[in-house]
Amino acid sequence: MANDFVTPRTLRFLRELAANNEREWFNANKQRYLDDVRDPLLRFVDHAAAPLAKISRHLRADSRPVGGSLFRIHRDTRFSLDKRPYKTAAGVHFRHDAEGDVHGPGYYLHVEPGQCFIAGGMWRPPSEGLRAVRDAIVARPAAWRRVLGAVELDEGGEDAKLKRPPQGYDAAHPLVEDLKRKSFTVSRPLSDAQVCAADFPRRFVAACQEMTPLMAFLCRALDLRW
Repeated sequence: MANDFVTPRTLRFLRELAANNEREWFNANKQRYLDDVRDPLLRFVDHAAAPLAKISRHLRADSRPVGGSLFRIHRDTRFSLDKRPYKTAAGVHFRHDAEGDVHGPGYYLHVEPGQCFIAGGMWRPPSEGLRAVRDAIVARPAAWRRVLGAVELDEGGEDAKLKRPPQGYDAAHPLVEDLKRKSFTVSRPLSDAQVCAADFPRRFVAACQEMTPLMAFLCRALDLRW
């Protein structure tokens, strides 16, 4: 079966948007955005719902154009010095159905020319979520080590970890480097050819399945069913 969810047209539109990130250009090309980016990715959300439900019935695949699994293309520029109006990547987030926030456990697809990837876990959760995961690592170190043996966590940039152990945690703890993390994610890069290939939907679900040990641990830490 052909992949009509992410195609060369998808990447071409995003590449041109990056070079013409202004409202006049976007409005003139809005139908292309709908035809080549938004609507195909909404179909992908529907397509992925059944296979993801086999991983966990608590994953939400919401194909509404607004407020669903697909992130909006418009940037929030209210508090940013960068006033470009549009994102130059498309993002799809399959969240846990009990966690409506983007920072809760979930799987993520990032579509951007030359920088596509699949990810899973929790990105920059709020303080209460971070504490819950850190407490779970301290309480269940053997289970956490099994996660580390199954997946390789993203290291992120220089701001991905605290410089010192978080307050209230033992600086000599053998897992202190993980306690310093601000995010708990794992990702798989995709080339432009791979994201447009016929086997992309199967590749996406397989990657999510591989990330299950991390997702299951995080959900248990937050008292969420998996």
